[in-house]
Amino acid sequence: MCRRGGSAFSSSSTAEQVTRGIDATSLTAIVTGASSGIGAETTRVLAMRGVHVIMGVRNMVTAKDVREEILKEIPSAKVDAMELDLSSLASIRKFASEFISSGLPLNILINNAGIFGTPFMLSKDNIELQFATNHIGHFLLTNLLLDTMKKTTLESKKEGRIINVSSAGHRCSYRAGIRFDKINDKS
Repeated sequence: MCRRGGSAFSSSSTAEQVTRGIDATSLTAIVTGASSGIGAETTRVLAMRGVHVIMGVRNMVTAKDVREEILKEIPSAKVDAMELDLSSLASIRKFASEFISSGLPLNILINNAGIFGTPFMLSKDNIELQFATNHIGHFLLTNLLLDTMKKTTLESKKEGRIINVSSAGHRCSYRAGIRFDKINDKS
């Protein structure tokens, strides 16, 4: 049985239930990994509440399909997709530069994308792929967009939010923690 907190919501509450009655038409959000799973559902519900959502995705074809499904359900939705490969520092820098150049405000950054259980591989930047994607990528993206979020907060008088989505994958780690000295060691 889930214990409910003071909000009356629990771990079984849906995003639609939690956001019911919220008008977020003045907000802009970036959701990484928005072409499937939690990212796609987050995008759908934010769009339902009026948020202008930028989907940061690797696969633009899949993003187009997700966007079209959202627009079928919510014709007034403001949803755009931009290419973003969080395992590539160049892709992250390009995404951030293009977003900043768009002049859009940024109220919410949801760092959702992630990979798990991949065979050992190095990213284009020679960083173990899972660490590059799940950690380094979001860290760089957040840092590149932080000034835009601060500017938006000052102009809108609405405090921004950065949300880092995680999984239970951390339970699979070993006692030594992250071995930064061996991050690219296949063993």
